[in-house]
Amino acid sequence: MEGAVPAWAHEPPEIRSPDPGWRESARAESVRLAVVLGPWLVDGVEHIGSTAVPDLPAKPVVDLMASVGDPDVVAREAAAELAADGWCAVPPERDGRPWRRFFVKPDASGVHRVAHLHLLPAGHPRWYAQLAFRDTLRRDPGLTARYAALKRCLATRHAGDREAYTRAKSDFVAEVLGRSDRSGP
Repeated sequence: MEGAVPAWAHEPPEIRSPDPGWRESARAESVRLAVVLGPWLVDGVEHIGSTAVPDLPAKPVVDLMASVGDPDVVAREAAAELAADGWCAVPPERDGRPWRRFFVKPDASGVHRVAHLHLLPAGHPRWYAQLAFRDTLRRDPGLTARYAALKRCLATRHAGDREAYTRAKSDFVAEVLGRSDRSGP
C-alpha cells in the first residue's frame, strides 16, 4: 500500500445478508495462510468478525486473525509471499492500531475488500477478546439479532466513513465482552 491510497481504503460499509460462502472463503484463506505463515504461527489462524457468525448480516469481508511471535518480523519476512497471494500491507501509521499488523486482500478490480488479515502477537488480549466476541454471538441468537439491527443502522448513518462505523459499534462490543469469559487459556 505504498504511495497513493487504494480505492478499497475508502469503500463504504455495506451490510449484506448472511452468506454461507463466507465460511468456505475463510476456510480456504485460512488453509493458505497457515502455509504462508506456518514458520511463525503460535495459535493458528482464526475466522473472526461478523462473517464468522452464522445468520449475522455483515460487510462481505472475511476477517482472519493469526497469532504469531512478532507481527513486525512476520510482516517483513512474509511480505513477498503475502503480496503474491494478493494481500496488501497497511502501514502501521495508517492502521493506527499499534498492537497488530494489518493486511487487506482486495478483489480483482481493486475496489472492494474480500478479506482482512490481523497479525497479533501470541497471548495478546485482543486475540482472546476477538474470539470471545465471536463465540458469544454464536451462542446467543437474540444478541446476534440486536447486533444485526445496530450494524444496519450504523452502516446507514456512517455510509461514507468506515472508521466511524467501526467506532460506533464499540459500546455494543464492550457490552458483549462484559458478558463473556475472555481470560484466555
